[in-house]
Amino acid sequence: MSAKVRYLRITFQVHHSPLFLSSLPKPRAWTYSSQTLISLTLIHFPNPPNPQIRCSSSYSSSSTSSTEFDYLNQFSPFCKGAVATNSLDFINSNERRRISVGLSKIIKLKHGHLLRGFSDKFCPFLIVRIMNLLGTRETAFAFFKYAFRNDSESNIRACCTVAHILASQNLKFLAQDVVSWVIRRIGESRSGDLVEYMWGGHGEYESDFSVLDTLMRAFLIADMGSRALQILSRMREVGLRPSSSAMTILFEFLLRVGDYGSVWKLFRDMIREGPPPSNYIFNAMILGFCKKGHLRLGENLLHVMGKFKCDPDVHAYNILINANCISGQTSNALAWVHLMIERGCKPSIVTFNTIVNAFCSEGNVVEARKVFDMIQEMGLSPNVVMCNTLINGYVKARDVGQANRVYEEMRSKGIIPDAVTFNILVAGHFKYGQKENGIRLLRELTVMNLLPAHSLCDVSVAGLCWAGHLDEAMEFLESILEKGMTPSVVAFNSVIAAYSRAGLEDDAYKVYKLMMKFSLTPSSSTCSSLLMGLSNKGRLHEARELLCKMINKGFPINRVAFTLLLDGYFRKGDLTGARDLWNEMQRRGISPDAVSFSAFINGLSKAGLIEEAYDLFLEMSNKGLVPNNFVYNSLIGGFCNHGKIHDALRLETEMRQKGLLPDIFTYNIIISGFCKHARMKSAIDAFRDIPRVGLVPDIVTCNTLIGGYCRAFDMVKVEKFMNNISAYGCEPDITTYNIRIHDFCSNRKMSRAVKMLDELLSAGIVPNTVTYNTMINGVCRDILDRAMIITAKLLKMAFIPNVITTNVLLSHFCKQGMPKRALMWCQKLSEISFEFDEVSYKIMDQANIQEDVEYFGATSGKTLLLEFLMCITYDYFSRSRLEQKSPESVKLIV
Repeated sequence: MSAKVRYLRITFQVHHSPLFLSSLPKPRAWTYSSQTLISLTLIHFPNPPNPQIRCSSSYSSSSTSSTEFDYLNQFSPFCKGAVATNSLDFINSNERRRISVGLSKIIKLKHGHLLRGFSDKFCPFLIVRIMNLLGTRETAFAFFKYAFRNDSESNIRACCTVAHILASQNLKFLAQDVVSWVIRRIGESRSGDLVEYMWGGHGEYESDFSVLDTLMRAFLIADMGSRALQILSRMREVGLRPSSSAMTILFEFLLRVGDYGSVWKLFRDMIREGPPPSNYIFNAMILGFCKKGHLRLGENLLHVMGKFKCDPDVHAYNILINANCISGQTSNALAWVHLMIERGCKPSIVTFNTIVNAFCSEGNVVEARKVFDMIQEMGLSPNVVMCNTLINGYVKARDVGQANRVYEEMRSKGIIPDAVTFNILVAGHFKYGQKENGIRLLRELTVMNLLPAHSLCDVSVAGLCWAGHLDEAMEFLESILEKGMTPSVVAFNSVIAAYSRAGLEDDAYKVYKLMMKFSLTPSSSTCSSLLMGLSNKGRLHEARELLCKMINKGFPINRVAFTLLLDGYFRKGDLTGARDLWNEMQRRGISPDAVSFSAFINGLSKAGLIEEAYDLFLEMSNKGLVPNNFVYNSLIGGFCNHGKIHDALRLETEMRQKGLLPDIFTYNIIISGFCKHARMKSAIDAFRDIPRVGLVPDIVTCNTLIGGYCRAFDMVKVEKFMNNISAYGCEPDITTYNIRIHDFCSNRKMSRAVKMLDELLSAGIVPNTVTYNTMINGVCRDILDRAMIITAKLLKMAFIPNVITTNVLLSHFCKQGMPKRALMWCQKLSEISFEFDEVSYKIMDQANIQEDVEYFGATSGKTLLLEFLMCITYDYFSRSRLEQKSPESVKLIV
């Protein structure tokens, strides 16, 4: 058996780590079987070199008391005779682990005297020797961050000496790390003193250029651009010319913060005083302007490069091609590809990857495939990234079969699939109901042994998440971390996305914070998943704040994040918020793609703004984006809801002309439109067309027609259709029964409604809130004796009220001539923070202008029934509010 993996039977045997504290998501009772339906692999990791060191580390600094023993403090000169601080206040747990391993090696190599000496006094010479012995730049810098805890003047001077010694040893990058960390710790106000300390004592260690170059780069690392410009001025004053690489970094910073005035002044100074602009500088400027949405300015810069003896390279063209694709101008991007070929610059595989990705994002996988096939004619071979892009495009288009064919093609051409390939395919199979193929793929992955251990971890975690086993996925991830191995961001993204989809956005955020502790950079998928969780719960204000913070910190925010929030605003009915977000998206230079336009068009259509939605549809088409069935269905639905059936049918014809075949959703929307406007003959004609075009009617089709006949009071055809429903390959569902129950209740045929309710239960269908509310509404209008019997029957079913239940009861108080009782109950509900809807407020407005009337006899009996129903409804909401915990506020801490 391979030492890397061991094959387990059909259960995941994952042990819970005692190191994971309460900050992590707690296991839940999920509705799946304890036996997992898939066979995966668990990675068998070797034990870390020093288990005691590993176990003393904690993943949660907040849970560790400052008075607890921290063994690293024995190596610090600042932890003697005082309350020692936790080392995790200065470094993360991953850095702590690196330091622990490094220090143990130093002791084994008989250099423990250096650690003893340094623990007595912060000596720059000793810390440099220790940093050299730690081996890597990352570990050495982590140790310096751990060691530097006192920012007194003497210690800052000592740190300057550390930087000088490192620079003299040609460890310039480490010297820059040291200086930038000190600058961050002391702040901009004291950074001037540090500059003078560095300048005053550098003579015996490094040159004038070296110290000023270190300072300039350190200030840029610390995000203090104004100080970096001052150092640049100082270099010019002493007759030094800055390096081209440092200038490139300075340009990148100034463009990132939007200081365009300083950018052009710096460019003019370079032309006069040097260094002359290079390809790197031009590429940095082109990229910076394109990121800020100034695409034309970036294109102009490429055209003038020749005047400064710089021939545009493939990187410059790729930046512009990518910027055009992001802006939704794929045709312009293709024009740039042709231009670069004409000018003798050979496109790279990245060039074509960008074009293929753009077409896939637009939903145009046909054109993406053409570009994919064209690459070989130019002497290039597709790589795994391009194959993954095309596979992902097919999966998003719900064509998993084509995605599988690309995967097989990869293997036949010797292109080795990676973790991303399997994540996409496994997700596609599980998402679109092909779990058996997903299981087969995971087993195949185990046998082929294609991936390294950490990639196999990523795929295993993703497989568990897509199978719905979130707790097992979290425990597996936890066990990997316990073994001292850090998975890639892919594994964390899988868990974050799974928690967000499950409505556990706070748990998703806890996993994100854990990821940050291990110094993993969030990807665009991380950001989108966090926003999805908040948006799905209607926490849009928090989601918007999180989006802004992520953008300000330079995290990779893409159109997906904006689209998720856009959909959230529409679901909440906040048109103003949706429009504002759409405008902000374009202000930030993020051009909407086909998915973004689809979400906006769908939201406007459902909000009744069909004309505005259609204008946006025309704008989308003019940008060269290809509308899909979802877009057309959204518009057709909007026109049908407004009674514009002719326009809806015109769009259906246009679909066919553009090569899109109307699906069952299209027909259901059109049939619904006919039914809503009492055009039952046209609805039946559309129904009969369904099998002619190779489609099969579904239960939604049948329910729509049953509802239409009910509204037309044609009960004969209702019964006839109900009897023939099985012939159409459908079985009645809860919606079917709810339509019939509503019809009987509306016509005061409560005995028939109760009979239908019994029939529903006999069929093994569980009533939902719509069923209960419909029956309650009928009960309140029925004769008292039967109403009480039906009420008892409903209570036995443990019905759960909602805002509609409340509205039904409040409206009946008003109908019974008791508006004051309705207002009294509204007051009581508001005291427990009950969330009313628009209908509730309309009932309140009506109650305020209505006067109470006298009621006697039977009416008083109805009143008691209403009071009883309202009491149990109020009691349910009251208890729910007490049990409900307020959600944790999501605040991005970076």
